[in-house]
Amino acid sequence: MSWHPQYRSSKFRHVYGKAASKDKCYDCVPITRNVHDNHFCAVNPSFIAVVTECAGGGAFLVIPIKQTGKLDPHYPKVCGHRGNVLDIKWNPFNDFVIASCSEDATVKIWDIPNQLLNRNITTPKKELLGHARRVGLIEWHPTAENILFSSGYDYKIMIWNLDVEDTIISKPVKILDCHRDVVLSMSFNTDGSLLATACRDRKIRVIDPRGGTVLQEGSYKSHKVNKVLFLGNMKKLFSTGTSCWNNRQIALWDQNDLSVPLLEEDLDGSSGLLFPVYDSDTHMLYVVGKGDGNIRYYEISPEKPYLNYLMEYRSHSPQKGIGMMPKRGLDVAACEIFRFYKLIPTKSLIEPVSMIVPRRSESYQEDIYPLTAAAQPALTAQEWLNGINKGPLLVSLRPGSEDVNSLPQFLEPEPLVKTTDLSQQQEGGGRMQEKQKPREIEDGRRRLKVEEKLPTNEQTCLSNGFGIFECPPPKTENELLQMYYRQQEEIRRLRELLIQRDVQIKQLELKLRNLCTDTGNY
Repeated sequence: MSWHPQYRSSKFRHVYGKAASKDKCYDCVPITRNVHDNHFCAVNPSFIAVVTECAGGGAFLVIPIKQTGKLDPHYPKVCGHRGNVLDIKWNPFNDFVIASCSEDATVKIWDIPNQLLNRNITTPKKELLGHARRVGLIEWHPTAENILFSSGYDYKIMIWNLDVEDTIISKPVKILDCHRDVVLSMSFNTDGSLLATACRDRKIRVIDPRGGTVLQEGSYKSHKVNKVLFLGNMKKLFSTGTSCWNNRQIALWDQNDLSVPLLEEDLDGSSGLLFPVYDSDTHMLYVVGKGDGNIRYYEISPEKPYLNYLMEYRSHSPQKGIGMMPKRGLDVAACEIFRFYKLIPTKSLIEPVSMIVPRRSESYQEDIYPLTAAAQPALTAQEWLNGINKGPLLVSLRPGSEDVNSLPQFLEPEPLVKTTDLSQQQEGGGRMQEKQKPREIEDGRRRLKVEEKLPTNEQTCLSNGFGIFECPPPKTENELLQMYYRQQEEIRRLRELLIQRDVQIKQLELKLRNLCTDTGNY
C-alpha cells in the first residue's frame, strides 16, 4: 500500500488576497444593474472598462488604469449600442482596441484614444452584423490576430475575421451551428485549436472551431453546468454549476472523455453563479462567487487528487462582476501573481484585490514568474484560418528584460509596419506576391535582413502605450526600483552594443592591414 503525505509542499500555499486602499479604488462608478451572467468588466495594463447604466441604449466606461479615486459623474462613455451591453473584451494584442456585444444583436469594435476622453465615443471602428437575436458572449482568439468569436441567443457561434478593410462586416468566416440552446460559456485551449462550450441544455462540448465538428460531448445528471474552462495544457476541463439539490458545485473533466467527471464537489448552498479563472503560469485556479465576496483558490496538479484547495479570500462586499489584469500589468516587485477588480454596485465601487505570495525580498522572484504570454500574436488571421496552430509567444516579466506591452497599431514606426506587411505577404503566398515586381521583393528582403540585425529593444520605443519621455514619475518605492532596474538594463544593453562595435572596428582594421600586406607582396 503506497503512502501519501498529508501535507504537500507548494510555493503558493500561503498566497493571500489584499484589497486596495480606498484611494486606489475607483469610486462613484455607475455599475450596470443588468442581471446577465457575465463579468461586465475588462482590464488591461492601460485601461479598465466597465458596463454602466445608460438611458436609451447601452454604454460602457473606459477609465485609465491610473485614474483612481472618484469618477466625474459627467465622464464620457462609449455609447453606440441601441440595447444593453452584455459583454466587453479587450484585444489581447492591442491595449487600445475593445470589442462589445449587445442586446441589439450586434458586435462592435472600438478604438480607444491614447489620452483622457473628453467626449462620448459613438462611432465604432467596425460593426459585425450576423446574429438574428441578442449577442451574449464574445471571445478573442488567444494566439491569432484579429479573430473574434461571438455567441448569440440564436444558438449560433460566429467566427469573424477583422483583418479586412470593411467597416461593416455582415458575413462571418464560419458559423458553428451545433447547439440546441443558449451557449452560456466559451473557452479556448492554449493554442486556440479547440473550443469548449457550456450550453443551457446541460451539455459540455469540445469543438474544432475551423472544422465545425463536435469532438466530445457529455453531460452528467447530477451536474447542471453554467461555466466551463480549459485548464491550459493539462488536457482537462473545469466547470462550475449546480447540483440536483441546487448546491453550488465544481467539477473536473478529461477533455477526451466527458462521460463522467474526474472530480465533483459541492461548495455551498448559495444561489449566485461561480466564475472560474485559471492562471496557466502558476497552475492556480480561482473560483469567484457572484453575489458574495469570496474568492476560493486551488492548485491544479496532473495527478490525483488533481484539485488542491489552498485558501479563500473573504470580504463583506458582494461582487456583481469581476475583471482580471493580464500578467504583464502586475507588480512583480510586490510578488503579486494575480489581480482582480471587483464590481461592487451597492457602493458604486471598483475594488482591486491583489493575490500576493509572501516573500521578504523585494528582488525579482523568478520561481513564481515563469515565462508568460506576450502581447504579440503568434499567427495572422489568415494563417489560423488556413489550419496552422501555434502556441502563444512567451516573454519574461523581469523588469527591463523586454517590452511586454502591446503597442497601438497607429503608433508603430511606419517602416516596421511596411516590412511586417511584406513578410506576411511572402509567407502567405497569395496573389499579391505574384503581382510584385522582382525589384520590390529584393528590396523587401534587404529590409528584412536589416530588421533582423537590429536589437529587439530598438524596435519598440513605447512602454505602456506612452512615449519614453512621457512616462509619469514614480510615486512609490516599488515603481522607483522598477525604473532603476530598467535603467540598469538599458545601460547594460548600450555597453554590449559599444563592445560589439569595438569588435567590428578591430575586425575591419585587421582586414585593411591584410589588404595592405597583400598589395605590398604583389
